[in-house]
Amino acid sequence: MKKNQSSRRKFIYTTGITALGLPLLSSFSNCNPSTQNKKTMNKNKLGVALVGLGGYATSQLAPALLQTAHCYLAGIVTGTPSKAAAWKEKYNIPDKNIYNYDTYDAIKDNPDIDIIYVVLPNSMHAAYTIRGFEAGKHVICEKPMALSVTECDAMIAAAKKANKFLSIGYRLHYDPYNLEMVRLAKDKVYGDVKKITSGFGFNAQKGIWRLDKKLAGGGPLMDLGIYCMQGLMYVTGMEPVAVTAQQSPISDATKFIDIEETLTCQFEMPKGIRAEFVTSYTDSHNFLKAEAENGWFQISPAFNYYGLKGKTSDGKKVEFAPLSQQAKQMDGIALSIKEGKPSKVPGEMGRRDVKIIEAIYEAMRTGKRVIV
Repeated sequence: MKKNQSSRRKFIYTTGITALGLPLLSSFSNCNPSTQNKKTMNKNKLGVALVGLGGYATSQLAPALLQTAHCYLAGIVTGTPSKAAAWKEKYNIPDKNIYNYDTYDAIKDNPDIDIIYVVLPNSMHAAYTIRGFEAGKHVICEKPMALSVTECDAMIAAAKKANKFLSIGYRLHYDPYNLEMVRLAKDKVYGDVKKITSGFGFNAQKGIWRLDKKLAGGGPLMDLGIYCMQGLMYVTGMEPVAVTAQQSPISDATKFIDIEETLTCQFEMPKGIRAEFVTSYTDSHNFLKAEAENGWFQISPAFNYYGLKGKTSDGKKVEFAPLSQQAKQMDGIALSIKEGKPSKVPGEMGRRDVKIIEAIYEAMRTGKRVIV
């Protein structure tokens, strides 16, 4: 991945760090991998192989795997030899657990690796997930699950055929701030939710793969808007019946060639709840707000890795101790695998979201209300 291709990850990360006022959470990065990854230390943990060593795997997932109780970094898959050498030294990864994209399928013969985490561009999710199941491994696939419902169906079928777990990298289902939003709505602390809104956007720099429709499948909806969609659904506990959507005028045709720049969307929800969101690769947004009968509650920033802040209409602050969302996520998924319990973020959830995304894009193109 080119240097500027990590801009979106850096935005989510550094804005969260700034909000926290912490020096890059050095407690996460200063652990000693030479002791953390010894086999004796990890005998009861599931081994994870990261497939794709871009900014997210490098700055978030790998450090988080030094904090997990139920899984650990066992291997890597990369097409860049220099990255392989650096990771081998930093994380004490044995040669036999280092693969490239040509040798990827040989991972089936490695008992050290239980879970494959696919952290590749969206267009590669389906192929490498399916090959992971063919290798007999459990798979975590980054969001969005795939470029189409058809691809999602193939991934789910492969998981069932292999009798392995498929989970999607929805970290916010393990984040205490977002979980508190869910609790406040479910327990009707401020009465029934009547309206819910969210927004996520930032100024994307030219050159990132997310601006290439062939790799990304779309624009900010695929990358950032999916967080907004999720928020509307997990807070209300409901899914949209139909959607409408509008694309804002393109400000730079050389940058946004075949993807949307800014998109607004309205969900038609059960019980007459109003739900809408905005996502953008130009404008800055980062919030999730629920308005209920007797007050409101929100988090802003809502979707960063760190530094989330919550408050309510009666002046209460929502505060939790700093943690690694990725460590909580991977531990939660690993524990479900160890206990043989359904994933909290299964492939079916990823498929649902891709289906909604397809409906949103159709609504955006046609200007019509589209039934999900």
